[in-house]
Amino acid sequence: MRPLTVWVLGTTTDPHLARLAELAPDVTFVIADDPPAFDDAPDPDALLYWRGGRALLEAVWTKARGVRWVHVPSAGLDQILFPALTRSPVVLTHAHGDFSRILAEFVMSAVLFFAKDLRRMLRSQAAARWDPFDVDELHGRVMGIVGYGDIGAAVAERARAFGMPVLALRRRPELSRDDPRIQEALPVTARLELMRRSDYVVIAAPLTPETHGLVGTAEIEAMRPTAVLVNVGRGAVVDEPALVRALEQGRIRGAALDVFEEEPLPGGHPFYRLENVLLSPHCADHTAGWRDGLVDRFLENLRRFRGGEALANVVTDKERGY
Repeated sequence: MRPLTVWVLGTTTDPHLARLAELAPDVTFVIADDPPAFDDAPDPDALLYWRGGRALLEAVWTKARGVRWVHVPSAGLDQILFPALTRSPVVLTHAHGDFSRILAEFVMSAVLFFAKDLRRMLRSQAAARWDPFDVDELHGRVMGIVGYGDIGAAVAERARAFGMPVLALRRRPELSRDDPRIQEALPVTARLELMRRSDYVVIAAPLTPETHGLVGTAEIEAMRPTAVLVNVGRGAVVDEPALVRALEQGRIRGAALDVFEEEPLPGGHPFYRLENVLLSPHCADHTAGWRDGLVDRFLENLRRFRGGEALANVVTDKERGY
């Protein structure tokens, strides 16, 4: 039986990838970020996409004869999927669930940021100004979650701990009929209703052809003037120009954003100057050692792959990306 071979799209100088050979010394890892580097490599059993972009993955894919498994260490797959991969029978796994807990913490910190008006507190403190004011209570405020998957469920659990009723919008609401974390599950066609009823709207949907621009002008205009939008899903799920207009005109209270349609966000973008925006440079889930954790979870799946066991976090619908 020939040794197991894994092609890795990354660089040999990456300290996180250096751990692969240390922790799985009997596996042949071919690590490179240039397609010709794989020309003389043994045919791969598996392919780990660590970094490099869709074009690199697609170019290497054409050389990966016999590959049976592809792993992507991110939850979202919209930036790397291409037709040949989605149509193939190759098993695709991703980091589903790895970031849900920490992203839910970011959501609640953003909700508290606006509810307690922490920006005003910081301004007053910097100006040495004693400025008492009334703050909002989260108990009883409604949280609406657009995209009720693993991240949405983690958010709902924490919102309920604050006494917030939770509305969940999902493609198949019947799957959440008995979910104790939510008050009501709504179909995607009822998104205007969710926007109208919510004090805080959390976007946690993956980017697919169906969700691109899902939250547009009509949805944002349906929000309450006191409502806040929090996006931890994908930037392009929200119509950014429509959101900017609403924020500039004071149509909604504010927005907390960890994801953007273009990343890095260009320097002159209005989001940087708007006082009613809390901006995170897509690092809300970057905890200490998070990349090592991704390597560990890949190695656990590699152990399963070698043993013929079922892999964790299999993408069941590659066309949809989850």
